[in-house]
Amino acid sequence: MFRDGHDTLRAVARFRPEGTGAWRESPLRPIDAHEDGVRWAGTIELDATLGLWEWQVLAWVDRFATWRHEIDRKHAAGQEDLTGELSEGVLILRDAAANAEGAARARILEAADALDGPGATPQVALDPDLAAILAAHPDRAEQATGETLGIQVDPELARFGSWYELFPRSWGGLKGAAEQVPRLAELGFDVLYFPPIHPIGLKNRKGRNNSLTAGADDPGSPYAIGSADGDHTAVHPELGTIEDVDHLVSVLDEHGMKLALDFAIQCSADHPWLTEHPEWFNRRPDGTLKYAENPPKKYQDIYNVDFACEDWRGLWQALLDVVRFWIDHGVRVFRVDNPHTKPLPFWEWMLAEVRRTDPDVVFLAEAFTRRRVMQALAKVGYQQSYTYFTWKNASWELREYFTELAHSGEQEYFRPNAFVNTPDILPEYLQHGGAHAFPVRAILAATLSPSWGVYSGFENLEHTAVKAHSEEYLDSEKYEAHERRLDGELLPLIGTLNRARRDNVALQHLGDLRFLDTHNEALVAYVKRRGDNVVITVVNVDPEHPQEGLVEIPHDLGLPGSYTVTDLLSVERFDWHQGGNYVRLVPGERAGHVLRVDTR
Repeated sequence: MFRDGHDTLRAVARFRPEGTGAWRESPLRPIDAHEDGVRWAGTIELDATLGLWEWQVLAWVDRFATWRHEIDRKHAAGQEDLTGELSEGVLILRDAAANAEGAARARILEAADALDGPGATPQVALDPDLAAILAAHPDRAEQATGETLGIQVDPELARFGSWYELFPRSWGGLKGAAEQVPRLAELGFDVLYFPPIHPIGLKNRKGRNNSLTAGADDPGSPYAIGSADGDHTAVHPELGTIEDVDHLVSVLDEHGMKLALDFAIQCSADHPWLTEHPEWFNRRPDGTLKYAENPPKKYQDIYNVDFACEDWRGLWQALLDVVRFWIDHGVRVFRVDNPHTKPLPFWEWMLAEVRRTDPDVVFLAEAFTRRRVMQALAKVGYQQSYTYFTWKNASWELREYFTELAHSGEQEYFRPNAFVNTPDILPEYLQHGGAHAFPVRAILAATLSPSWGVYSGFENLEHTAVKAHSEEYLDSEKYEAHERRLDGELLPLIGTLNRARRDNVALQHLGDLRFLDTHNEALVAYVKRRGDNVVITVVNVDPEHPQEGLVEIPHDLGLPGSYTVTDLLSVERFDWHQGGNYVRLVPGERAGHVLRVDTR
């Protein structure tokens, strides 16, 4: 902010929840000068009011400070006759008195009277108490107002949370899933996430392992949404009823958890929309419908809607109505399937509409796609996104990727959710790394990312792919039901990680992440700090061999010369210090350390 001449400027940032009447203000101050003028800085603190806030910068000429500065300079230079200058001050003070009341107004008028007559001296103008009163009651002359900008205040779950994904049909339907909630809450999960729970079409139904021919007992893929039993607002009869959803939500609420539903914008050949709204679908010139494809994957049981159809407004509204239907039944989290294949203007509109009425709802983008597209989805309103973490295994890859997420500027709008696996993605690291690969990925996901997720079966060390060079599970739950229980051998570690995350605020944020040198590329080490809470994590990314190295604690980290650390995974205590600290990690015995610095 700058202007011609030498006038003293003042500025504030003012802010408020969108649409409310009262503005709050916070002062700004100049911090440095450069070729384009002067840069100013300040802080605004938003409360827990969710939704969109608006803010803008106001700048004005401080007439009193400008005049006072002139008097000070001339008086210091020995200029004796300041009669004309003091007379100007009389007018400035009397104008300023109109902005004050009570004792402050009386003091300003008293100063004006002291300057208005024989014997007036510069000391009246230079009184610091008077300057403080005028600063608190500014006369905002020549005020300029900046552009109105927006800040979205989201619920904490948009930044920090632990997700558990399961297929209800493998757990006894919705009632069976509700029975798992107390144990999931005990394990520290915040979100229970379901793939689609809607009726599944019969035409072109897929069989086991994505075969084109379904047997009589094959349940089909939950992503082939819609049948004679209903559409995106219906519950598959074999899973339960809408009342069972309501009950599940109430059980989750009792345990401090939320339900996440998959919002998949696609339809089976039996979806009611195909007959009720045939104009919403893309047909070839010969009249046939084009099924969904993501070569080499083919989804013959799924048809996509046509966002470019003539009745696009009706389509958009119907999709918003689906989301609002589930919001009305207590769903506060949506994992959106392949949002990058739908138009960005649609998401910008729909997410804004939801936030306008329900700002506590969180949307997670399942978008394993080009980085710029993932960033664009975040900018139009998605609070979280899946990431490339699934394929980042080497130490250098993790350092490079999470440094970008935490420090490139992307952290201002893009929040990662590091899922260790998904029903679609069984990473090669888990396929070929053996049982010792699983705790490595769990520790990394839970400590690097404020939000992380686990798809059921991970805790049971499931690692068999349908074929070589494929990331699809053998006997995938997408095409058949399993008999699941919460009995996996990795659950104690998962529960310990979630407790560590809840107890240590440093693990709930991303921006303070800093990687540390280990003198061994098989070891990745990093520190997170939030206030007095400091957590150092060291992980052996080699699941087959013991690795050792020195974790370097730099002097500028601000830690004492020596201190103790507590391993949050084993509750052991160690003596650490600035400089190199010896670490040895043996697969099967200890995959990593999560060390809280005990500085008190």
